[in-house]
Amino acid sequence: MQQYLDLVKNVMKNGTDVSDRTGVGTRSVFGHQMRFDLSQGFPAVTTKRLAWKAVVGELLWFLEGSTDERRLAELTFGKTRDNLIGKPTIWTANADKQGVDLGYRNDDEVKELGPVYAAQWRNFDYYTGSTSGIDQIRNVINLLKNAPDSRRIILSAWNPILLDDMALPPCHVMAQFRVINGKLSCQMYQRSADIGLGVPFNIASYALLTHILADECGLDVGDYVHTIGDAHIYLNHMSAMSSLLERDPLPLPTLEIDPGFNLSAGLDDKFSIDSVRFFTLKNYVHHPEIRMDMAV
Repeated sequence: MQQYLDLVKNVMKNGTDVSDRTGVGTRSVFGHQMRFDLSQGFPAVTTKRLAWKAVVGELLWFLEGSTDERRLAELTFGKTRDNLIGKPTIWTANADKQGVDLGYRNDDEVKELGPVYAAQWRNFDYYTGSTSGIDQIRNVINLLKNAPDSRRIILSAWNPILLDDMALPPCHVMAQFRVINGKLSCQMYQRSADIGLGVPFNIASYALLTHILADECGLDVGDYVHTIGDAHIYLNHMSAMSSLLERDPLPLPTLEIDPGFNLSAGLDDKFSIDSVRFFTLKNYVHHPEIRMDMAV
């Protein structure tokens, strides 16, 4: 993950301090790209601990098509929501602030976020009044299986008509998948990238998605390419990022997907709440966690 450290160094050295929506302030550069060969190891950050269960839980939540933060809690922690009252996830603050401001239901049972990622992935444009939306995940899988040479295998979360209805407009807005010589590669474009908290999480999430789709379609994995628009470090993360740069990266782990994982179960209905257990990072060695507050 030296590429991640190089990104941190670049922004800290060459970035410009600017104001932002949250009021915290950031140091930013515009335009950056990283490339990871997934056959050489899984790109999990090693200079701090990656919240692996949260990564897997959120991706399954997206794939299932849910926009209820309490469902995310169930998938992340493997318990029913009645046993998770008061237990937060990475989306709780958005549900409790922007979701509430938009008038969505918000209580111990349901915390609705509006037509965020999952709605666009699984039911694009449904909320605009069409009788049924476009299931982009099924379309991607169909093209990977039946037209693998296509250059049109696109997954988009950016729906301009519905941005004002979303508790958080998508930061990772589009992914393109490409099959070359039997290997599946993915390039994701991220319009806004929180380098301290978000980027390691996002890299792992889309690398995992690439592995899941490759397994589903009988392909090997190729490259994961992470392209960023606004790459920024929040000013209250600067000290933590300086500490991160004092640590040496460690060897990458490998991903193991249990054969018992059934993607169709989640696409057709729901994943079992213990589905995180199907995904293991083998030989994941990392430096200790670095605490940082999320800007909302």
